Amino acid sequence: MSDLPIDPAAERGWMGQALALAAVAEGATSPNPRVGCVLVRDGQVVGRGFHAAAGRAHAEVMAVEAAGANAHGSTMYVNLEPCVHRGRTAPCTDVLIRSRVARVVVAHQDPNPLVDGKGFAALVAAGIRVEVGLLERESRALNAPFLEVQTRGVPLVTLKAGVSLDGRISAQGGAARWITGPLARRFAHRLRLAHDAVLVGAGTVRHDDPDLTVRLPDTVAPRLRVVLSSGLDLDPGAAVFRPLPSAPRTRVYTGSGAPASAEHALREVADVIRVGDGIDGIDLGCVLRDLARLDVQSVLVEGGGRTYASFLRAGLAHRAALFVAPKLLGARGSTPLVDAPSPRTPDGARQLFDRRIVPLGPDLLVLGRIG
Repeated sequence: MSDLPIDPAAERGWMGQALALAAVAEGATSPNPRVGCVLVRDGQVVGRGFHAAAGRAHAEVMAVEAAGANAHGSTMYVNLEPCVHRGRTAPCTDVLIRSRVARVVVAHQDPNPLVDGKGFAALVAAGIRVEVGLLERESRALNAPFLEVQTRGVPLVTLKAGVSLDGRISAQGGAARWITGPLARRFAHRLRLAHDAVLVGAGTVRHDDPDLTVRLPDTVAPRLRVVLSSGLDLDPGAAVFRPLPSAPRTRVYTGSGAPASAEHALREVADVIRVGDGIDGIDLGCVLRDLARLDVQSVLVEGGGRTYASFLRAGLAHRAALFVAPKLLGARGSTPLVDAPSPRTPDGARQLFDRRIVPLGPDLLVLGRIG
């Protein structure tokens, strides 16, 4: 390895490059995490790589191949522990050992039981120096869905809504098109791209007839469409049930009391799954665990007010993405964002932490972690 002194600022910059590379593959790697890698020798970048999609080469392998002979004696900056198991591709640790990388700097450990420290141990046993923790917080935020599934067994859930200044998601009679402007609506499709599944309640299907697809230029990204319906009072001809190329069938979750006749009709156009009865009709924990079994790591919940309330009441909503329009709709006859009883005092309200506010034309996007 080079005898050049280690520059902490330069190291943060190189790990930052690795994270930027990992971010390029937004919406494409699931069920794998997003990983980026930078190889540095004598203070110069000699190789870069990122994991583009499941089944494709891992970031470390791409970077080593790009570096060639310069990988010998280099330092690798990668945002997740290199894998040590054989899946669709060979173990990354074998590649690093063969290429004689001298030092590996990693943002954080991989909680996947197939890795979970074993990658570090293999590298150390081969005489490679390993350091962990650089830009860990940023890396964990990037791969929050992957980490949620690996540590808790359920996908990460984001509540997304277009809302007026007075907290309404539709006008009188359920009319919701359009509360927000075109820029906000386009960014909402970026959110769909960033999630594996898009979920709505039966009321949203009946009132809005959404197709729940990703509509962005030059982008083909079919997502799993999910509907919650305790009574299965849904029109089999609704847009959400229309087949799409390369997309799985829409998945409808219901409870034990749904009529068999309605289930039979819907099975022609969707997969209908009965789960346990929860507080608000459907056991959402069962729903999320079933989606995790299908390799769904993230779910974008798009309404309506009762569905948002159900996820909040169950403690299963992790993040919020609220597109706030400069409009006042009024309370009488309109639909509240969260259709649930109010707490007795403001101290009982749910809060958003780690907030970010992004201007989108006349609208504001409010992002945060639900606490």
